[in-house]
Amino acid sequence: MAELGVVITGVTGRMGSALVKGVRDTKGLVLAGATERPGSTAVGLDAGLAAHLGMLEVSVEDSLQAALTPRANVVIDFTSPEASLRHAAACAAARVPLVVGSTGFTEAHKAELLVHAKSVAIVMSPNMSVGVNLMIAAAAQLAARLGEAFEVEIVEAHHRNKKDAPSGTALRLAEEIAKARGLPRSVIRTAREGQVGERSRQEIGVATVRGGDVVGEHTVFYLGDGERLELSHRASSREQFVRGALRAAAWAVGKPPGLYGMTDVLA
Repeated sequence: MAELGVVITGVTGRMGSALVKGVRDTKGLVLAGATERPGSTAVGLDAGLAAHLGMLEVSVEDSLQAALTPRANVVIDFTSPEASLRHAAACAAARVPLVVGSTGFTEAHKAELLVHAKSVAIVMSPNMSVGVNLMIAAAAQLAARLGEAFEVEIVEAHHRNKKDAPSGTALRLAEEIAKARGLPRSVIRTAREGQVGERSRQEIGVATVRGGDVVGEHTVFYLGDGERLELSHRASSREQFVRGALRAAAWAVGKPPGLYGMTDVLA
């Protein structure tokens, strides 16, 4: 069976370098291309050197178009919303499926991504961890079964360098919980300060913690009178994100155009 050619964008980033290692260590996968932003000192280097993993004999390009050689079967992108949209356009034009793990997308960004998904398969998820995606499903089921007698609050924690807040995973948890209770997205509250008044039963609070080297932690609190439940996921390394992204990449190859999520991959 032929090896699957994977292109990694942003190879010098935390996830980019971890993905390069993951591809190198996974049977049936081969690094087919690598990119970094224009002007990066990594451009022109071997991808292995750029990611500090040793020689891999794949040159880092400053555009995805240049990296989409005939060897490329799928692209994995953990960069930024703006870069991810450019990469989605390139993948749509080349008909190469794309896995997007970037976070911080606005509704306008998502609408643009949906346009590109009419031409190629795109798997998008704020968190590629299998455990987190099962947690999201469980969190929604718990919220529906417990009902409004239990108020819901979400707390997420990440390392000091994370640029967006709240995390995409926390927002996805809140959205799925709201949907499970038949509530609009407007019930999600991401900040409280000053005289905010009494809490609505329907409100879903999301709190953010930043500091240190925390990979990612999410806890959903179900707060009732006289009792509470807590549902938590704690990531101790980025390996589970890598495993999920590689699983999504293999799944996406050969799929018809459309915007997919990790729920589709795990199903």
